[in-house]
Amino acid sequence: MNQRSFRVVAATGCALLLAALAPVSTATANASSTVGRVAAPLADAVRFPWFGGPVVVAHRGASQVAPENTLAAVDAAERQGFEWVENDVQRTRDGQLVVMHDATLARTTNVEQLYPDRSPWRVRDFTAAEIARLDAGSWYGKRFARERVPTLKEFLRRMEDRDLRLLLEIKNPQQYPGIESRIVRELAGAGWLDRSHVRRRLVVQSFSANSVRTVHNLVPQVRTGFLGNPPVNSLASYARYVDQINPQLSKVNAQYVSAVHRLHGAHGDRLEVFAWDVPPRNYHRIAAAYGLDGVIV
Repeated sequence: MNQRSFRVVAATGCALLLAALAPVSTATANASSTVGRVAAPLADAVRFPWFGGPVVVAHRGASQVAPENTLAAVDAAERQGFEWVENDVQRTRDGQLVVMHDATLARTTNVEQLYPDRSPWRVRDFTAAEIARLDAGSWYGKRFARERVPTLKEFLRRMEDRDLRLLLEIKNPQQYPGIESRIVRELAGAGWLDRSHVRRRLVVQSFSANSVRTVHNLVPQVRTGFLGNPPVNSLASYARYVDQINPQLSKVNAQYVSAVHRLHGAHGDRLEVFAWDVPPRNYHRIAAAYGLDGVIV
């Protein structure tokens, strides 16, 4: 066990014990500043059998304390004890892969100031070089002014340096025909398709079933997830090419999770459920109540 895992185990054990002994006030649970502080020591980012806890994934990196989908968010996730990071991948006008959640660059960069005549500032309308000029941190805080929109290659390198595991979302694949094969090539070039990464450190997911199926067909050894909550009677068809069903928490209940768990996924293991939009302050209680395998916080 490395030092980071030891610290996370100790912190998580204390957190679970305290949670069992003390009720959480509504005011505390709803205070965003408190959530940010409390979330850090609760980053139980791998499944520890002796606690029975879920996998905890840093949503767009540690986006509660750093600008989302940046290298700073990766670094913050590692400092907080996470071992899994989720990101979003899109393609530029000249075919490069960048890490960005929104379809446009407006919310999280200064694109409107640098390129005022390029509305609506869609990712797909800019070259990688143009995007590299953007400030992707100041919107979050002045101390992040040097942050840039990372390429997938840069993001993978930082993840490797920090010994982190990746839940990669293919964002808006319908806008980027063939993006799956490009992502596969990038993963292969960075060494993320070797046996160690495929078995322990990588899951590819999307809201598009067709995109997930394409990834499975291209690299059947890679674990995949579908973002959504398919009807129970159609879960078996998804199980042919996915290993996870990853719904929004508010769209499911414990009975739905149990129905997913009755099936086995593409690699023969029980289908897992990683829910998103899970409140960080109460993730351990929610995961236990729903029977979740993982939470994206």
